[in-house]
Amino acid sequence: MNTTSTPAQKRLAWLSGLVLAGGLVLSGCAAATTAEPTTSASSSTSTTAAASTDAGTTAGTIADTSAAAAAFLATLTDEQREAVLYDFDDETKTTSWSNFPVTFVQRAGLNLADLTEEQRAAALAVLESLLSDEAYATVTGIMGGDEYLAENSSSTEESLGQYYIAFFGDPTATDSAFEVQFGGHHLGINATLDGSADAITFAPTHLGVQPAVYTDEDGEEVQPFDGIYTDAFAFFDSLTEDQQATLTSGDVSMCAPGDTCDFSTGAGLSGADLSDEQRDLLLQLIANWAGMSDEETTDAALAEIEETLDDTVIAWSGATAYDMSTGDGIDFSISGPKVYIAFQAQQGSAGADVEGVTTSGWGHVHTIYRDPTDDYANSVEQQSASGVSGGPGGGTPPAS
Repeated sequence: MNTTSTPAQKRLAWLSGLVLAGGLVLSGCAAATTAEPTTSASSSTSTTAAASTDAGTTAGTIADTSAAAAAFLATLTDEQREAVLYDFDDETKTTSWSNFPVTFVQRAGLNLADLTEEQRAAALAVLESLLSDEAYATVTGIMGGDEYLAENSSSTEESLGQYYIAFFGDPTATDSAFEVQFGGHHLGINATLDGSADAITFAPTHLGVQPAVYTDEDGEEVQPFDGIYTDAFAFFDSLTEDQQATLTSGDVSMCAPGDTCDFSTGAGLSGADLSDEQRDLLLQLIANWAGMSDEETTDAALAEIEETLDDTVIAWSGATAYDMSTGDGIDFSISGPKVYIAFQAQQGSAGADVEGVTTSGWGHVHTIYRDPTDDYANSVEQQSASGVSGGPGGGTPPAS
């Protein structure tokens, strides 16, 4: 056996450590969650106000994230600090994240694979300060999927396991706005924190997953999107047959992470036609994207969305039961004045095949969350990135 580590192996080694840490976070909060139990070891990854064990305030999250950012910047060289910091209104923030691998769309900032162990730990502390326990577990589960595919699949994609961090604006100033951008393949977090307005938004953010379920190096089963799937089908199952018929006859719309978007509503089930219980379940589903931080921030985001829920349209296609042994997964969209979410199963593994593991359909998903009125906290407008388009489902990557 060759004991010399390649750069890719070193990259996956630090990622493996991250996933282990994420698993500890997840297992630590599982006992306190109010969500219904499932058979998945990571069933508490749903980012909902009800299930969250993180009590906190928006101001506290901003202060903690700013302090973690300052600690991270202190570990960097002058050249690295210059590379990770951008003006708040730099349009690079709109073109440097994607559902495609980093070999197709260049990310902003610093590649964590190029940092020292101390610097990587400090960078990830920024993410932990920003996110709820559940959201951090979901993110590390997504990243762990990269590691699993790199080690076990037929994929030749060299960028698996590469993630970047960047700041737009001064992250050490809590009295003004700054953005934390973090991501790579199947992940693009754009969180704007504004201390002057006591506000945090994650619009726009891309969450994706591949595979659906995998076993990590400690033999633990990881299912990063189980919480999202559970919430989606809880909402679907709450509907009457007539409501389900309207939902599934609607127009599922798609908006690419790398594209501008007209936030098409189309036909489907209106929020005005939902009962109070159904509205709550829909908001719980939305919280997987809009509620990735502390309780106060989540409550504020959901309250704004709830005010316009009557004018929000939900459409659905694909499976009508949470059963990965049948069908090709699900697509749905939620489109209204204050929220746009598109969830799309990819009908193909993109070359990342693992025998007996779901890496297509249920197990290869792209999603996008946007706020039609407040993307990037209105600091910039989304630009088309690198000619890459095609909705959350991908499109055709540029020639490499």
